Amino acid sequence: MLSEKVLSYMERSSWIRKMFEEGRKLKELYGEEKVFDLTLGNPDLPAPSCVRNALKTFAEDYKPELHRYMPNAGFSFTREKMAEKISKEQGITVSPEEIVMTCGAAGGLNVVFKSILNPGEKVVFPSPFFVEYVFYVENHGGIPCPVPTKHDFSLDFEALEKAIDNKTKAILINSPNNPTGQIYTEEELETLAGLLTEKSREIGRPVFLISDEPYRNLVFDNYRVPSIFKYYPNSIVVYSFSKELSLAGERIGFIAVHPEIAEKKLLLAALIMCNRILGFVNGPALAQRLVERCAFEKVEVEIYQKRRDVLCNILEEAGLEFVKPKGGFFVFPKTPIDDLEFCKILKDELILAVPGRGFGLKNHIRLSLCVPEKVLLKMRSAFIKACKKAKNV
Repeated sequence: MLSEKVLSYMERSSWIRKMFEEGRKLKELYGEEKVFDLTLGNPDLPAPSCVRNALKTFAEDYKPELHRYMPNAGFSFTREKMAEKISKEQGITVSPEEIVMTCGAAGGLNVVFKSILNPGEKVVFPSPFFVEYVFYVENHGGIPCPVPTKHDFSLDFEALEKAIDNKTKAILINSPNNPTGQIYTEEELETLAGLLTEKSREIGRPVFLISDEPYRNLVFDNYRVPSIFKYYPNSIVVYSFSKELSLAGERIGFIAVHPEIAEKKLLLAALIMCNRILGFVNGPALAQRLVERCAFEKVEVEIYQKRRDVLCNILEEAGLEFVKPKGGFFVFPKTPIDDLEFCKILKDELILAVPGRGFGLKNHIRLSLCVPEKVLLKMRSAFIKACKKAKNV
């Protein structure tokens, strides 16, 4: 009766959501204040005051046209501001015509894959990875191809080179990475660009580089996220304001294409059409107006950094191995036993984590920084107790 593919997706469905549901049950049983839920990257910091002020202005000076349809690529004034933003971040001048407003990064990635993929073409991405990448690629007939990274989650170029063949249409990267918090360096991006230039020449057509950037402005310790546009012309940035403006539920982002990308006019026309025919049509009207006003604002990143430090101290005290994240919402430590078994032991202590296998790497767990510092500190003794139990199994 139902699609066999969808039924298989339901069986493989996101560990994040599964653990979220476990958390909901535990909270009903024990009370919300007694459960330590570190599963979702659901931003909990207040949006910058700019967002609140803009909403207040829209409400006080309400006009029906706030909600009307807009051009298929988005409001012209919003695209102008996004072009200004991406030009500053990428160090390359991007015009409003090279911007398409989308329903967040998830919508944007689906639009890109719908536009570029033929059935059976591959999208290569480093592992561990955001689990939905597999579904997004398969949505449009593509073949997802995860490639392992090094022990510190930096890019493994030998593995990447082996993975790229004449069926490869794109490389997808995410920096800062979900779930590891790793940022790919300037040197890595330059090497990656060189590899893709060489492979494109061998294949006889461009291999696209797609950068998924919802965490670009959530970085710690003065790290910086380098520009992919600076190194590789056949590149596309997919952006979201969910994290940096705490607007996850508003589903607003954009696609930016490199000014020198191959067949640019045709690609932009395809992106605009696919935005429409996939049913997104465009980013929400009110959210487009919001981000136009608040494009250069962000939440207090220092709060997330402090939480990272607190959580990393707990992990050190518990004796777990981890790579300290340079940005993003998560810490991804190695587990002393099988990740599913370890999550069960944590759950016995009312701590909820996501098994690493959901992100393509077993024997790790993902822990979210989207919980108050006081909750992390309160969790400390229970977490250490769970680690001791696991080591004695």
